[in-house]
Order: sequence, then structure tokens, then C-alpha cells
Amino acid sequence: MLDKIIIMLTHNDKTVPNAIEFFEENKDLPIQFWGFKDVGMERNKMKALCEKMRASGKTSFLEVVSYTEEECMRGAEIAVECGFDYLLGTLYYDKVAKYIQQHNLKYCPFAGKVSQSPSILEGTLEEMLAQEALFAEKGVFGTDLLGYRYVAGDPNVLSAEYIKNAKNPVILAGSIGSEDRIKLVKEMNPWAFTMGSALFTKNFVKNGSFRDNLIHVVKFLETL
Repeated sequence: MLDKIIIMLTHNDKTVPNAIEFFEENKDLPIQFWGFKDVGMERNKMKALCEKMRASGKTSFLEVVSYTEEECMRGAEIAVECGFDYLLGTLYYDKVAKYIQQHNLKYCPFAGKVSQSPSILEGTLEEMLAQEALFAEKGVFGTDLLGYRYVAGDPNVLSAEYIKNAKNPVILAGSIGSEDRIKLVKEMNPWAFTMGSALFTKNFVKNGSFRDNLIHVVKFLETL
């Protein structure tokens, strides 16, 4: 499971202002995947942070929670300019997919109907799988599933069935902030999953630092 976690330097769907410091203080931990969102920090700092991740041998992810084609293209341009390895999120647009492929990034748009802020996920499993199959035909690497933001049914059932039946890799993102939920995610076996806010809100070590909480998660994942 340790090879599946993406540590997002984000809280309340925004990159924390001092994300660079958090990364520098924790880059020694055995975590390969790191990321953040396209809001909350100036673009020059986003580029600097992405460069630090790459210089440290990490794999970098930019998640864009935007819905219009214009906003999604802006996120894609940031991902290319900063040198990210993956673009997560955005509603799917052919223009965005083509642009990302031209610049050799991997694209994982949202599955289902995603809207609002904080985001919610709507739609049926059948609709999402049909959508995912279409994305796969168009050469998209995978999908970003906001499984625990699902409001039209049981998030665990939806997430498990979607991951089981998807043609391409699935990144399960959002609201994974307890050991019990991590165990459920392990059973679902997505390609990867994200964790961010739970580390800042100290879900695991109540009186500890971000690093204390992250070390706790690392040790827990090593037992699974």
C-alpha cells in the first residue's frame, strides 16, 4: 500500500501556502508519489515545488478541481509549465487530453458528474464505467474517482465496483483519513489513492505534527 499513496500538500481543496517547507521536511520518507492542487499558491512557487519533487526523484501530480474547458486548459498548461508527471482531475475535454498527450504527461480526468466546491460526485456506476471506457479508447491513462464524495449511494460499493471494472488505472481521491478507511481502500485495490487534509487535521496523531501523522501513516501502510 505504501507504493500507492499520493501525499497531497493540500487542505480544504487548496494547496497550503508553505507546501514547499512541508515537502522539504518530509521528502526523506519512503513515499514516491507527491502532489498538490492548482490553487492556493503562486505559479512560480508551484513550479519551484514541482522541480524540488523531481530533483528528489519523486513522481509529481497536479490535481485540478475545475469544470469549464477554459479552467481545465489553464490547469493543463500549469501542469506542463511546471513539469508535472500527471494531471489529475478536470472534467474531460478532448482539447485538454490532446494537449496533455502532446507534452507526454499522463491524464486522469474525473469520473462521473463532479460539481460544486467542495466537490461532490453524482451519477450511476453504469454511467461512470461507460464514460471510463470511452476515455480509455481515447488514450487517457486513467481516471480520478472522488469515491468518498459520492452522494447518490454507498461510496464504498460504488468505489469498489468502479475500480474492479475499470479498464485503466483508477486513483481514488478525497476523504481518506482513517485507518479503517485505508483498510477498505486496500480491499478495493485502486492503482493509487490520495491523502492530504487528514495529515493537516492530525487525524492519526492528535497532538503531533504533520510529519508525526505522516510517519504514522507510513508505518501503518507497511503493515498492510
